[in-house]
Amino acid sequence: MSNDLAVTVQQTARPNGPATADHFRFVESPVPEPAPGTALVENLYWSVDPYHRELMDESPYGSFALDAPLEGRTLGRVTASRTPALAEGEIVFHRQGWRTHSVVRPEEVRHVPSFDGVPLSAHLSILGGTGLTAYVGLTRIAELRPGQDLFVSAAAGGVGTATGRIARLLGAGRIVGSAGSAAKAAYLTEHVGYDEVFDYRAGGPVADQLAKAAPTGIDVFVDNVGGEQLGAAIGALRERGRVVRIGTVGQYDTGTDAPPVLFNHADVVEKSLRIEGFLVAHHQDVQEELYAFAVPHLQSGRIGLDETVVDGFGRIVEAFLGMLRGENLGKIVVRATA
Repeated sequence: MSNDLAVTVQQTARPNGPATADHFRFVESPVPEPAPGTALVENLYWSVDPYHRELMDESPYGSFALDAPLEGRTLGRVTASRTPALAEGEIVFHRQGWRTHSVVRPEEVRHVPSFDGVPLSAHLSILGGTGLTAYVGLTRIAELRPGQDLFVSAAAGGVGTATGRIARLLGAGRIVGSAGSAAKAAYLTEHVGYDEVFDYRAGGPVADQLAKAAPTGIDVFVDNVGGEQLGAAIGALRERGRVVRIGTVGQYDTGTDAPPVLFNHADVVEKSLRIEGFLVAHHQDVQEELYAFAVPHLQSGRIGLDETVVDGFGRIVEAFLGMLRGENLGKIVVRATA
């Protein structure tokens, strides 16, 4: 791809089943000129996220427009500005993502602070929407207290790794996770801080594996999957347990409706359980609190970065499809090449 051209990714058709590279195209055009009151941003890092797959379908909650540039979380450098609110050379966060260059207005961006010793990519992982989701889920929704035991599904994903690291720093008791391979399970116990992780694909019914991993039960379930794992967790929750519903990643790319979740519905009443979902977009006021919490631990090394970095904007579709297949460890980030 030429450095003299801007490149965007467009969705060309709605998937009928799993998404493939044939559902996208790359479109080249001249680099745009910023109009008065705007600035041109050369993008440096892109986030590909599970919610992108939801937006590929027809949905009453919002869909990507066909034959138009896709949106997404992005970090870039202001290269030409026609507004005093955005200085050339400044690094900004915005959501006009699946393109190499974006023209933005000041109200469409967030200024990205620089922290000594913290890579820029962290602003799309532990310091970005991924880490904010984990932090809000634990502190605002679950109201996790020291010593409480936790189960996290899709623990090797971006939110799952962030949840494990943050929960450990918040003083959680036993942290149990599920993942899709033995290698991912080993990474989580050896590097992230999980006490035990089971391979939900290889070890039989999830309820049995969870009972073995957490024989006395759990206080909180952070749910990125739904389905059988949600049903098993409800059965394992102790009195006044909480379920934090974040997503249903295993269902996004199947082209079918999610199967019903089977559990004893009386448990919700008899154990005074709480099941609550949330959108991280409604909690942007917590961003500065996340910085104050996480940055010192990043600088000291108590928090590591769990990132799968893919080089080259031309591989953004490849990275997205790989994420849907579970090929990543931690947050998957696409990085521009020089």
